[in-house]
Amino acid sequence: MPQLSKPTQTSLSDINMVPFIDVVLVLLIIFMITAPILQSGIEVDVPKTHTVKEITEVRLVVTIDKKQLIYLGNDPVNIHDLPAKIKKQQKRPGDAIFLRADETVPFGAFAAVIDELRQSGVSNISIVTQPITDRNRQ
Repeated sequence: MPQLSKPTQTSLSDINMVPFIDVVLVLLIIFMITAPILQSGIEVDVPKTHTVKEITEVRLVVTIDKKQLIYLGNDPVNIHDLPAKIKKQQKRPGDAIFLRADETVPFGAFAAVIDELRQSGVSNISIVTQPITDRNRQ
């Protein structure tokens, strides 16, 4: 009986890229969904003004949300503990601080936080606002 010679052993030199691409696309989707959440931090509707100066410096951020809860960075903090925690986190005493407050926060709560910041030795407080655009006016 004649036998046909047929190569039975094939080398697997090709790498299957499909599983790798699937994993990369899933990770890309996960990062695209979670990135806006990580950037926003505490949700605050800051007031809108005509004069807005864009600052790119990295500073400590004190936030007052709609419920008048106070945050240093992303951590909730008691207003009476604010000066001590700021002194711990400041690199140089007297560094400027961003103050973000929701536009519905009463002025009394806003003034109390500013007073605590002044008592901790902070004299340069930048109040965070949004620029007024044509869409905001409607």
